[in-house]
Amino acid sequence: MTVEFVSRPDVTRADAGLVKASTWDVGTPERLRQTVEAIRAAWGTRRWPHPGLLSYSVYAGEDGGTLFHYSQWTGEESYRDFVRDGRDVRNAEIDAAVPDIERLGLHTYELYRSSSPGGREPGCVVVVDVEFDGADKARQRDWVDSVFEALGTDPAPAPGGLAGHFHVSTDGTRVLNYAEWESAQAHVDALAAPGDGFGSRTPQWERVQTYPGVTGGRVRRYTPALSLRPGEDG
Repeated sequence: MTVEFVSRPDVTRADAGLVKASTWDVGTPERLRQTVEAIRAAWGTRRWPHPGLLSYSVYAGEDGGTLFHYSQWTGEESYRDFVRDGRDVRNAEIDAAVPDIERLGLHTYELYRSSSPGGREPGCVVVVDVEFDGADKARQRDWVDSVFEALGTDPAPAPGGLAGHFHVSTDGTRVLNYAEWESAQAHVDALAAPGDGFGSRTPQWERVQTYPGVTGGRVRRYTPALSLRPGEDG
């Protein structure tokens, strides 16, 4: 199978059973640029590694030093096959080009709900990580459902938001929102609007923001840098 370069992944594709998401800390804007090019070379000069890998995308952090990785898989067995037979050779080539990359936590998710099937090309992807104080899959989904209720009843929804794709971790402890925005400035403006962060001052948003068991959260903005999928021959 050949490698095809595309503008972005199809986040809502029905055959994606799992998503793997992780962050690399590369340190500086120049090393970030070099790492993206090293990833492009390591992947683009080889055949697609496994039919169970549906897409692999990389996003450059607004902080100039981090990369967010988002890959879609048919299932866990496909990912394990790739780790056994294809990951190390690619990572070794990347590490030779840009030494001392710090690879941070890798988490496994399933897509639970999306606010939109997709449309306009996003200029910015906002990654929202939410952590809970223990494993509870029902609680993960209830928190996401609460967000959708808040979005649906918001009297002044933020302009510039294109889609939100809410993923629940398979271990029951985390939620990841892969949110597409027209631009980084649109997201900055939404956070600066009246209220306690994103969203209007409504009982629905207050429930989201004070939800029991949420122990941490992080919001980071990224620019799409590279997205790959199997070519048409595969």
